[in-house]
Amino acid sequence: MAQQAAPCSIRTPVPLQVGDGSSDPGVRVIDVTFPAATPQNIQEISFRNFYTAFLTVKFQQLRPTATKKSKTWRTCVRNLPLMPIPHMEEGSQDYVSVCRQQMACAADNVTSLRLVLRQPSPVWLSFTLEELQINPPGRQSPQKPCSWWLSRLPPGEELQKLHKGLPDPERVSSEVQRMWVLTEVMRSTQSTAAVGRFDVDGCYDINLLSYT
Repeated sequence: MAQQAAPCSIRTPVPLQVGDGSSDPGVRVIDVTFPAATPQNIQEISFRNFYTAFLTVKFQQLRPTATKKSKTWRTCVRNLPLMPIPHMEEGSQDYVSVCRQQMACAADNVTSLRLVLRQPSPVWLSFTLEELQINPPGRQSPQKPCSWWLSRLPPGEELQKLHKGLPDPERVSSEVQRMWVLTEVMRSTQSTAAVGRFDVDGCYDINLLSYT
C-alpha cells in the first residue's frame, strides 16, 4: 500500500515583516509544522505554483547534542526559479516537485518548514503555492504536467535532457558566418546611384504623369 503524504499543518501565506514593522508585498511566507514529537524525513516537496517567481525553503531540524536535543534552521533550497520571466505567464501555474537530491542539505529529522515566496513583478498582486504536500521516503506525488524546466531527474541528467535535440553549435556558427559574408558582398557591390522613376535627363515625359 502506498504511503500517504506526511501529516502537517500549513499556515496561510503572510507578507514578510521587515525591521521597521512594515510588510514587503513582494515576499510571502508559508509555515509548515508537523505534529509534536514526530520529526519527518522528507523525500519530496510537491505543489502547484500560483504566480510565485522564486522559492526558498528552510528546514528546522532536530539535532541531538552531547547533553540535549536542539533545533536549528538550515536553508535547503535558495531562490529556486519557478517562472523563467516573472512578468510573463510561463511557469505561473505549473506543477513542481522538489526532490531530496535537489536539496542542499539532508532533509532528515525535520520538525517544521518555512517556505519563502518571492514575486518581484508588480503585474501579479496575488501569489502563493497550491496543493502543497510534504512526502516522506517511499511516497511520490502522482504524475502531473511538469514545470517548464523542473523534473525529478538529478541536475546532470536534466541538463542533458534540455540539450537533447538542439542543433550543433559549430554548424550554427558556420551558417551565421556564411550569411554575414554574403551580406558584406552584397553591400560592397550595391550601386549608390539614385534611380529615378519617371525622369529622363532631369526632365519628365508628360505621358508618364497622371492627372486627377
